[in-house]
Amino acid sequence: MTRRSYVYDEQLGRMVERTREPPQRANALNHLGGLWGDRHYDGMRATDGEDISSRKKHREYMKRHGVTTADDFKDTWARAREKRDDYYTRGGTVRRQDIVATIERLQSRR
Repeated sequence: MTRRSYVYDEQLGRMVERTREPPQRANALNHLGGLWGDRHYDGMRATDGEDISSRKKHREYMKRHGVTTADDFKDTWARAREKRDDYYTRGGTVRRQDIVATIERLQSRR
């Protein structure tokens, strides 16, 4: 059994079956253009107003100004995360005895 849906057509004054036409391929994929091309660079400008509307211009601008994108730090952040997790699970280099000794030393200065 096929499922059908109907909509009210005001011009005809009655319910008509909604047709399910496949979208035009080009129109359906236009919004995904950034995935396989450089469309996301179109009209792009840096914060100082310089034109970076192509991959090459963007790369040259970044090299000239000594900046990079966040994805360059992916491995750095992953290593830092491992160090933080290790510190929090194993207690790090500070022991309870160290804290007690420091408190006692500070109190003895009074």
